[in-house]
Amino acid sequence: MSQRRTAKIDGELQRLLGEIFLTEIKDPRFSKMAGVMRVTTTQDLKYAKVYISIYDTPAKVESTMEALRSAEPFIRAKLNEKIRLRRIPNLEFVHDTSIAYSIEISKLIDEVTAKDREHARNREETQE
Repeated sequence: MSQRRTAKIDGELQRLLGEIFLTEIKDPRFSKMAGVMRVTTTQDLKYAKVYISIYDTPAKVESTMEALRSAEPFIRAKLNEKIRLRRIPNLEFVHDTSIAYSIEISKLIDEVTAKDREHARNREETQE
């Protein structure tokens, strides 16, 4: 299968999974602050990794991942209703921490920049 077709399927699966998360999953363990960051399927469409970003407490993150793993057959059935594919891939849910990591790096950069400005300001004052 071509990479272009796989990329289209990945995008469509991502969109549909986000829709299913919002409207279909009623499990109280599932956090409403969960979103699908990306989907990568294998060339034969047997497996798909679904990267999930969850903005909640660590306990709620773990319970959301458990809820997703237990709801995988239900989610596949809902995907089967919404998309026309010969086979719906087996879904593996992966907690994606890239956004949290990016926020942490951004905070660190802001701190270093502020310290650098303060240091430069102090140097200017001592030179005057």
